[in-house]
Amino acid sequence: MISVLFEDVYAPKEDSYLIIDYFKKKITPSSFDGLKPQDVKYILDMGTGTGIIAIFLELMKKKYNNYTYKVFASDILPNAIICARHNAKLNNITGKITFMISDLFNAFPQKLRKKFDIVMFNPPYLPSIEMHEGNMNYKKDYTFDGGKKGHELLLKFLNQVKEYLNTSHKCYIYYICSSITNLDVLYEKILDLGYINTHLERIHFFFEDILLNRLEI
Repeated sequence: MISVLFEDVYAPKEDSYLIIDYFKKKITPSSFDGLKPQDVKYILDMGTGTGIIAIFLELMKKKYNNYTYKVFASDILPNAIICARHNAKLNNITGKITFMISDLFNAFPQKLRKKFDIVMFNPPYLPSIEMHEGNMNYKKDYTFDGGKKGHELLLKFLNQVKEYLNTSHKCYIYYICSSITNLDVLYEKILDLGYINTHLERIHFFFEDILLNRLEI
């Protein structure tokens, strides 16, 4: 059960459910998408919005009681965190998820560095040049504006997230991207950052392909 309380909070859409549907298949009692349950201790849902992904992960932990991971969820918008807390309460998991207001990792405490085994990010990916076009009064929309070319925010995130990954064993970053942006350029830049990129799922929706990818260092 997920409610959207504010207009500036991203409502769950096809990209959100692409992530959830993938992990419904990939989280089992013995494996978190190939990782051992005991190696998954800290998970981050970056840009949590309504909290749907973080809440799903917490509910999966209840379903398979051999998982003991701690879920963290952050968003730049205070209204998103209010909404996500409300949805956690609706799903009877109040107090289970750690929520934070942060512009990417800017407000993360030092103690979370090198902690996360899994990081998920469903970023805004519309090119802002298209959103500005013909609208002189445009105000940045944090739910859709991914930067001038649509991938600048994702690349900024990928530059920062390395400091927060637990690289003592295999760890994963999952992210959504869209064919609206130049995928060849995006993937080349991701490779330049030292990541190995694996395509996991793809759906076609109206005028774009939405892709779920997994990164390793």
